[in-house]
Amino acid sequence: MNQYSLALEKGETTLSIYKIEIPTPYEVGDVNAFVVKGDALSIFDVGPKTMEAYDALKWGIRAAGFDMRDIEQVVLTHHHPDHAGWVDAFPHAEILGHAYNDKWLRHDEEFLRYHEQFYSERLLEHGVPQEYISKSVHVRRELELVGERPLTQILADGDEVPGHPGLKAIETLGHAQSHFIFWDEKTHHVIGGDLLLEKITPNPLIEPPLDRTIGRPKSLLQYNESLEILRQLPVKMMHTGHGAELVDIPYLIDKRLERQHQQSMKVYELLGDDQLTVVQVTKRLYPAIFQHQLGLTLSKTLGHLDYLEARNYITSTKTEAGIYLFQRK
Repeated sequence: MNQYSLALEKGETTLSIYKIEIPTPYEVGDVNAFVVKGDALSIFDVGPKTMEAYDALKWGIRAAGFDMRDIEQVVLTHHHPDHAGWVDAFPHAEILGHAYNDKWLRHDEEFLRYHEQFYSERLLEHGVPQEYISKSVHVRRELELVGERPLTQILADGDEVPGHPGLKAIETLGHAQSHFIFWDEKTHHVIGGDLLLEKITPNPLIEPPLDRTIGRPKSLLQYNESLEILRQLPVKMMHTGHGAELVDIPYLIDKRLERQHQQSMKVYELLGDDQLTVVQVTKRLYPAIFQHQLGLTLSKTLGHLDYLEARNYITSTKTEAGIYLFQRK
């Protein structure tokens, strides 16, 4: 547990941020939560719903000088299980986040069916054989480590976090369709969720939109737009969802975007002169793991294809059977 005590320019007050590292059962490793003391005592993200995470959360809050019952607000950067698990540990706190979070926290049956239908349709139109689709749709499994306390307040882009004057929620979609970063106008610190991380690049996961009229969000393009939003902020320090704090934000963004471009150009080379489905491209890009991590590898491949198409390197057509094919221009 680390503490950052941030003196504001006028010296009138101090924003205190306490970092808690929480174990997860995921490959990404520990997730970070942040206790922030302002006019209200808030915690940003709460780890996955495991007993190991609960113990880390409890002792981390105590090490910061508080008790779990002192927490007045839980603020979520996004809805993924490693961030939104232990809302249930704070039964008297307000729960704040993007509207997309609420459907997950309610374990809303109709929303889950919508997710399953969305994924099934996407898999089918991108060349996954019908017999493999039901095995690949695991929406309900993701809910096992997500809490069940719904939001008490929905935040929108630009909203100020109650109890923290000058701390603004900024919508930064891409990694998740619920993603916020929280920008403090006075200290120029950002609580950044998974937007930009120290050692790894967050996956731009395919997720259905909250607005069902807009079609599939192009997650990688959204993510890049969100990085540009971050670039425009004069950030002094970014408190990330995983790993260490970041300071040289424009440099890191440039590195990530350059690596992403190189990976997309590899996909361009793999296309050759062929006309291929996303599944066929995925087999070429991830030959060793695509069958075991179909959803993740398809998301990555489709992101690169979206990127290439947006920049006029490739074009896509839809067959009479409703399957998308991609080829070089």
